[in-house]
Amino acid sequence: MQPTSTKNPFLQSIRRAVTSGRTLEDGCVVIEGPHLVGELLHTAWRLQQVLVTPAGRDRHAHLLSKTRTEITEVPSRAFEALSGTETSQEIMALAVPPQYSWNDCLGKPGIAVVLDNIQDPGNAGTIFRSAEAFGASSVIFLEGSVRLANGKFLRATAGSIFRLPYLEAQNRPALLANLRATNRTLFALTAKAQLSVSQANLSGPAAIVVGSEAHGVSPELLACAKGLRIPTSHVESLNAGVACSIALFEAARQRGNA
Repeated sequence: MQPTSTKNPFLQSIRRAVTSGRTLEDGCVVIEGPHLVGELLHTAWRLQQVLVTPAGRDRHAHLLSKTRTEITEVPSRAFEALSGTETSQEIMALAVPPQYSWNDCLGKPGIAVVLDNIQDPGNAGTIFRSAEAFGASSVIFLEGSVRLANGKFLRATAGSIFRLPYLEAQNRPALLANLRATNRTLFALTAKAQLSVSQANLSGPAAIVVGSEAHGVSPELLACAKGLRIPTSHVESLNAGVACSIALFEAARQRGNA
C-alpha cells in the first residue's frame, strides 16, 4: 500500500530521521535530491528504496530508469513534510552505507583527515569534499562531531561521501593507537603553531586533525601532534573548512597531485 498521509508510520520514521540528522532504525540514511541520488548510484552504498512525488516521477524519469530498486510514490503534500530542504526536490532515497574499518581508512597511502568536535555540517561537508578533491585516503569523525546522516552535511559533500572511506563517532585513544600502528604523523591545525603548512613535510604517512572554531583541537590530540598553521594577514584564524582545504592542497602539491 502506498503511503499517502503524514501520519503513516513509515513516513513519520523518515521525518524523524531527517529532523534529527540520524539514520532510520534499520540503518538507512535519507538521501535527498536528484544530484545526491544520482551520485549514490554505482557506489558501495546499498540503495534500498526511492521515494518520489507523482510530478517527481516524471521529472526524474531518466534517473529512476537507472535504478532497480523499489520506487514508492508519495503525494506532494506528504513528501514536503518529509523534506529537510526549504523547497522539495521531489525525490529521495534510502540507502545503507558500507561499514569501513580502520584498515580501510589508514591502510592506504594519502593523508587521513580527522574532524575533532566539528559540529557545523557545512564545515564538515566542505572538509569531506576537499578530502576527496585533494587525494586524502579517508575522513575520521571523532565523538562530538556532526553525524554523517545529517542532511546539510550530505548536501555539502556534493557526493564525496559516497566515494571516500570514513569512520564515525570514534574516540581519541582509538585514533591515536591506530595512527601509531600505521606509523602516521599527526599534524594539528592551530593558529598558534610555529610550523607553517608550507614548511611541514606532508608527503609521508600522515593525518591532519582540525578542530572546531570555538575550541580548536582537543588538548589530548595537541599533545601528540605537530602543530601546523596557515599563515594569514590581518585575521587571526580561518574557517575550519577553509584552513583544512588549504592544508590538503599543500599535501597534494607535495605528493605531486596538484
